[in-house]
Amino acid sequence: MSNQLIQPRTLKGFRDFLPEMMLPREALIEVCKRVYRSYGFAPIDTPTLELFEILTGKGSEETDRQMYHFVDQGERHVGMRFDLTVPLARFVAQHSAQLGMPFKRYHIATVWRGEAPQAGRYREFMQCDFDTIGTTSLTSDIETGLVIIDLMKALGFERFEVRINNRKVLNGFLEKFGLAERATAVLRAIDKLPKVGPKAIETELSEVAKLNLEQTAAVIEMAQLAGEPQLILSQMADLISGNPLGEQGCEELRAMFAAFDELGVGKHVRIDPSIARGLDYYTGTIFETFLLDKPEIGSVCSGGRYDNLAGLFTREQLPGIGASLGLDRLLAAMEMLGMLPAAKTPAQIMIANFRNEDLAHYLRLAALLRQAGFNVEVYPDSKKLGAQFKFADRRGFQGVIVAGPDELQSQQVQLKWLADSSQTLVSIANSGENLINELNAKLNRSGTEVKM
Repeated sequence: MSNQLIQPRTLKGFRDFLPEMMLPREALIEVCKRVYRSYGFAPIDTPTLELFEILTGKGSEETDRQMYHFVDQGERHVGMRFDLTVPLARFVAQHSAQLGMPFKRYHIATVWRGEAPQAGRYREFMQCDFDTIGTTSLTSDIETGLVIIDLMKALGFERFEVRINNRKVLNGFLEKFGLAERATAVLRAIDKLPKVGPKAIETELSEVAKLNLEQTAAVIEMAQLAGEPQLILSQMADLISGNPLGEQGCEELRAMFAAFDELGVGKHVRIDPSIARGLDYYTGTIFETFLLDKPEIGSVCSGGRYDNLAGLFTREQLPGIGASLGLDRLLAAMEMLGMLPAAKTPAQIMIANFRNEDLAHYLRLAALLRQAGFNVEVYPDSKKLGAQFKFADRRGFQGVIVAGPDELQSQQVQLKWLADSSQTLVSIANSGENLINELNAKLNRSGTEVKM
């Protein structure tokens, strides 16, 4: 047997999460759950592996190329899910009788795509999806936008923008100009406009989509419409006039933005005709959400309406709409913006180990505080207090409790706050009532709810 050590390393495009990153990651997940549940979305889960035929051909040629797939031990061709929407379509087709329609679900889980790694984008990442299935009502489209806005605010953002378009407008426009058969190539080119600019898109439309000069000019004009929603809608209506599908999409956008204005969230939304969404299954409203502060990290929450996806698995009509928060991309942005706490522990309080003979007292005090709703860690070794305080500061504890023999004898403890080095002598008599009140006040708590 070789004594050579194996070098510990992760695969390209994959990463480990240390506590200082995993703690805020879990906190973001809890925020997502809270917002989704407030709208009545219920949790589900699906397997990591699906039959290859379930996944292939449902997203785009690109997602097919990026999919991790293999033949398992039973010689079945299987794939690892590349998003949570295609498994949802299979899920509702399989369980629609039990679920009842309309059905609102959220699903927070890991997906895999073998794409080129870049800042904030990995080959293994977590999505936080919410969807409404079984209705074509525009109410669900409006609600999807409202959930995104509430979610971004709950996550701590005020400067963000939800950019909205409608595939009916785009598809109707392409029909009018005789480009329906080249829709996929044209829409993928349009979707790149904000990243590469009009010159590069003109070249792609000409060389890849094979558009003539007049068609290319019309597509670029549509994609570059800008201004207030009413101005864009007016210009859009002129460009698609005479095409019923495009006119329907334009009216849907008009109704949505009227609702957003009435609900007072108009500052967070705008119409962006260049938003096309690369996945082939979208049929109506589409969303992409961008942070307005640097760094530029791309869309952090996107989605749209897909009225035909479940039709691949059932003859039952199961239209749907939803969106997905790219948790790890958002986390990367928050790290760059300095929005993440520095703590490496979920515990707010550390109890110093003044001497091992009093360990039972420390453990009893920790249990008392945990029953009151605090996260508490007892330092395991009786080291010098300076070393223990250094550890507490480095780990990110907010407060340290010190109790030597004299304090324990008089049923008191020293409570030191690391942020400002303030120190208070607090009684632990009467089941620690004074200490609990002091901790509640300092940690801005009400009852047992801890604000992270």
